[in-house]
Amino acid sequence: MQYPMNMVMDGRLCVVLGGGSVALRKVGTLQKAGARVLVIAPEVLPQLAEMAQAGKIRWQRSSYVQGCLAGAFLVVCATDDMDANRQAAEEARRAGILVNSPARPELSDFSVPASVRRGKLLLTVSTGNLSPAFSRVLREYLEEVFPPVFGEWLERLPCLREEAKERFGSSREREEFWRSALNERILELVRAGMLDQAEVELRHAIDGGRTES
Repeated sequence: MQYPMNMVMDGRLCVVLGGGSVALRKVGTLQKAGARVLVIAPEVLPQLAEMAQAGKIRWQRSSYVQGCLAGAFLVVCATDDMDANRQAAEEARRAGILVNSPARPELSDFSVPASVRRGKLLLTVSTGNLSPAFSRVLREYLEEVFPPVFGEWLERLPCLREEAKERFGSSREREEFWRSALNERILELVRAGMLDQAEVELRHAIDGGRTES
């Protein structure tokens, strides 16, 4: 059984072994999370080479060798050399470095769920490696249900949250309020891009009224 969590990656060194399409996808995810990325591979896709040239990542032009993971917080084993992936995973474990091996889940300490980002809103789906195809289908569904405007809506909520704290004295009252107030009516307004109207209705609810259900 896997334990779900969101990990802070800002400034942490993450090593990606390999320079193909899987490595490119992993690099993109790590970079978006704020990690410092080092790619180790003799050759890489043009996109990775461009990222290295622009200073967005570092590229070490070599194959995996013992000791090249020093200082890493996390390593992704994504080479075509299964023996190198295994050796790297073993080295990482001895050093207390987290391992993700897309082609060999049994070597991994964790799996990376399919995800949808909407600003600071992060939606994830995991099938426990039982069906990556089903994960993709569910991710595409979430992309349709939660368009980019939900990221903008999230940025408005902290201010409303503070107002609700002043209006409702206990955590239980606040929890009951938000369960009632963030209803389908509000979500539909957000989905339609009517953020101002959604905010007005929430403020009305905070002031003692009720949003429509």
